Amino acid sequence: MLDFNKIYNLLPAVYRIRDAELALQFNGALEPGEWAELQSLLAIQGSRSADQQRRLDELQDKRQRGPLKALMSVIAEQVEVLEASLQQAYDDQFIETCQEWVVPYIGDLVGVSGLHEFPNAPFSNRALVANTLAYRQRKGTVSVLEQIARDVTGWDANVVEYFQVLATTQYMDHIRAGNLSVASIRGAEKQLLNTPFDRYARTLDVRNIESGRGKYNIPNIGIFLWRIQNFPITHAPAFIVDARRFRFDPIGRDIQLYTRRQTEQTITQLSGPLNVPMPIGRRRLNSNLNDYYGKDSQGALKSIFLEFGIAGSPPPSVPVTACDLSDKGGGWAHQPDNSIGIDPVLGRIAFPSNLPPPDSLFVNYEYGFSAPMGGGEYERKLATAPITIRVPQDAPTIQQGINLAISRLAGSDVSATVEIEDSAYYFETPTVAVPAGKNIELRAANGHRPVLAMSGDFVVTGKSEAAFTINGLLVSGGNLLIPAKDSQNAPSQIRHVQVTHCTWSPAATPAIGPALTHGPTQLHVDADDVVLLVDHSITGAVRARDTATVTLCSSIVDSQASTSVAYSALDNVSAGAPLTTQNTTIIGKVHALRIDLASNTIFFAELAEGDAWKVPVNAEQIQQGCVRFSYVPPQSHVPRKYRCHPAASDAGVVRPEFASLRFGDAGYCQLEPASGSEITEGADDQAEMGAFHDLFQPQRTANLRGSLQEYLRFGLQAGIFFAS
Repeated sequence: MLDFNKIYNLLPAVYRIRDAELALQFNGALEPGEWAELQSLLAIQGSRSADQQRRLDELQDKRQRGPLKALMSVIAEQVEVLEASLQQAYDDQFIETCQEWVVPYIGDLVGVSGLHEFPNAPFSNRALVANTLAYRQRKGTVSVLEQIARDVTGWDANVVEYFQVLATTQYMDHIRAGNLSVASIRGAEKQLLNTPFDRYARTLDVRNIESGRGKYNIPNIGIFLWRIQNFPITHAPAFIVDARRFRFDPIGRDIQLYTRRQTEQTITQLSGPLNVPMPIGRRRLNSNLNDYYGKDSQGALKSIFLEFGIAGSPPPSVPVTACDLSDKGGGWAHQPDNSIGIDPVLGRIAFPSNLPPPDSLFVNYEYGFSAPMGGGEYERKLATAPITIRVPQDAPTIQQGINLAISRLAGSDVSATVEIEDSAYYFETPTVAVPAGKNIELRAANGHRPVLAMSGDFVVTGKSEAAFTINGLLVSGGNLLIPAKDSQNAPSQIRHVQVTHCTWSPAATPAIGPALTHGPTQLHVDADDVVLLVDHSITGAVRARDTATVTLCSSIVDSQASTSVAYSALDNVSAGAPLTTQNTTIIGKVHALRIDLASNTIFFAELAEGDAWKVPVNAEQIQQGCVRFSYVPPQSHVPRKYRCHPAASDAGVVRPEFASLRFGDAGYCQLEPASGSEITEGADDQAEMGAFHDLFQPQRTANLRGSLQEYLRFGLQAGIFFAS
């Protein structure tokens, strides 16, 4: 890296002295706003924060820049650009360090070709290219097929040789006890029946495996892919049902717990149940408790771990067991007497009745979902701001953090961040009034998912050209409200509101601590000229007046039923704000003033019997706008359509089929193959329509099919199946 000041100091002193005099005479390269900011920083009494001191050093250096120093800084910037380009050119010679666009060129050098490349896709061909030579050394083995499936698709995989699980006529000199035509189904769940790890013998199936119809035949190889991924939740408070009953999910849903994936020990080891994101069964947990519960020898968390305290009894004295805690009467079945019961299928915890209840309970677990969407601990790209307020370090509550951020924006800084650094409950109902021309972001820190449990609406107002963002939170109990007037009864002039990577519970939630039971949360926009952007989020219905603008991107808007209203004005009937939607799944009816653009979108809507609505999706103004590569219910009133379904040729046949529409399920809003290629490959780039478009699932499987033929042994056939 070029040391600019070192180069500048090599110039003759007479030039530097004259340059410094000119800098003091004209305040260097400072803009009027920067000069005021410098004066405010110099006026601070006492110690400055690290961000303030860094900014002060930058402004003082800029103030001392005369014409000569400014010229040298421009030259230094261009030299740094050249240095970076040369360094990158060297890095681009190696598959481990090259840029993504270089990967196909290196792949061509080693004979890898015919693979789909998509910018910003969550999968890459880097691992495939890097390991190609190693693949060829082990060509034809099961382990290399499994590794190729993982490297090409980015999903966890398992390969099954079906000739090994065929029922055979027994030869007395070579008895195969595991291939009997009659099998005991006692403990079938423990034996992983109907999963890729099912080892029950089957009779011969002569149907073609490449079409996905048959499996059990001598030349058949099954490649199973896990589309559902596991996402961690660490040290989060458990949902309290009563003194001895808890749920893992913080908003009280019954959820399936998933396996925290473990890495195989050797390259030749095939995946097992602990190496893929599988749902954990009760019998499986009971017979393999040490594999799923606790911490390993290095202190790393396994799939499930409870952190608790019991009055008068240390935690190690209370054993943990698997238990069926299904509903029975007014309570749960099979309440344990001498142990802590965990139901991994429902995500429930029960403490024994003959011991004191726990003083506190924190849970560590894995949940399943298709993509990093909604509130979660997954990595997000977080921008830095001049002002950062940390909760609870700098302020104990969200509201106090927002107030502190607003007070610090009184100077020349235009943006501030309120960052929550834990996964705790926050029982409050914040309000925010953003100053004119300022931007405030309320967000969760990476690695955390705080829960905002409100007893009212989260009210957002602001002055001219103000902006507010909420990022990474799980919210229940109240709506996001952007009213027409602020608390002083003056018109709210906030310009931009963004909801990104958040979950606003679209389903009703039970009581959480002091918060009351509430129905589904919604997003309400009543202010004029405000632009609402919903990105990578899960929300309830949206209500927006027609003078606003709403954009939905890579999100799920769920009104809880295809016949309910997902989008409209505030009265649930009239036309809502002009709508732009891309890569989004909308469950429920839509009534908008305009649909400016709908691309790769699923409008999953229909009319109920005797419905007052005339059409399921209605745009008042259809002279402008376009609906492209989307599923639009028949008889909808929308702008001109381009390659949408159902078309005249497939009307009544093509319809989205989802793995689940229950909020909280791992397969929530995931398209099933039964939806047909018109929808699963109907986007503008031949990916699937809807919220999970950016996973590029058809391209992943196509890449895998194109790679298998080189590594399959002669005479074998491979079929690709989705294990989740």
